[in-house]
Amino acid sequence: MTPAGSPEGKEKAVALDMLVVDDSPVTRKMVRRAIGLCGLEIGQVWEAGDGAEALSRLAEHRVDLVLADINMPVMNGMELVERMSADPALSKIPVIIVATPISEQRIERLLDIGARAYLAKPFRPEALKDLVLEILGKGESHG
Repeated sequence: MTPAGSPEGKEKAVALDMLVVDDSPVTRKMVRRAIGLCGLEIGQVWEAGDGAEALSRLAEHRVDLVLADINMPVMNGMELVERMSADPALSKIPVIIVATPISEQRIERLLDIGARAYLAKPFRPEALKDLVLEILGKGESHG
């Protein structure tokens, strides 16, 4: 914790550690760039190429948020959300599905199984920031 009298005390934001899950290295890079542009205090950003790799990363690192695609080889985003929801150690980590446009029924299914939100690609960094602040309960603060 930063002491209240220190220069850093005016910035109360805690750095967010995130996991970006997408089978496309180019898309992972674009999502990382958007994270950097959205003005949030970001700590570590880890990457995974599919859901199985994401579960391995989650076993190694504590994260505050997962941004995951749906269509991936080995283990898709829907299965990743299901596995995370079933695991008490992972079930509290919010997952935002960041994917190409999908049907309302598929969005509802993702939310039903544990995803916290859906963001259609392509997106503006501000849209990601607003969603992250809303999900993490920081929507009232303006930084």
